[in-house]
Amino acid sequence: MFNGLTIEKLLLIGLVAALLIGPERLPRYAEGLAHLTRRVREWVGTARTRVKDEMGEDFEDVDWRTLDPRQYDPRRIIREALLDDAPVASRPKAAPAVATAPVTPPPTPFRAGDTPPYDSEAT
Repeated sequence: MFNGLTIEKLLLIGLVAALLIGPERLPRYAEGLAHLTRRVREWVGTARTRVKDEMGEDFEDVDWRTLDPRQYDPRRIIREALLDDAPVASRPKAAPAVATAPVTPPPTPFRAGDTPPYDSEAT
C-alpha cells in the first residue's frame, strides 16, 4: 500500500479501534467514515472535472509522469537547456559524424598602450 501500511496492519488498527470504540458506538463511527469517504470521492471527482474543463482538450495529451517531482534531475535539465540537440542518451546510435568547425584565427594579445575593445551595451 503506502507508507508501509499493509492489509494486516490496517486490519489490526481496525480491530483495536473497534475494541476501543465499543459495539454501541461502532455503527455511528462506521457511518461517519462512509460519509467522509463519499464526500472525499465527490470532491476528487469535482476537482478532476474542473481541471479538465480549465485545461480544455490538452488535458488528455499531458504526460503526467514527466511532471512527477521524483523525476527531477538537475543535470538532465541543464544539459537540455545548454544543448540544442536532444540528450545523448535518447539519440539513436549512428556512425559518428565529423563536425567541421569554422576556423578562426587566434586572438592577438594586447600590447602596452593598446586600448581594449569597449562594448557600450554590455554595461
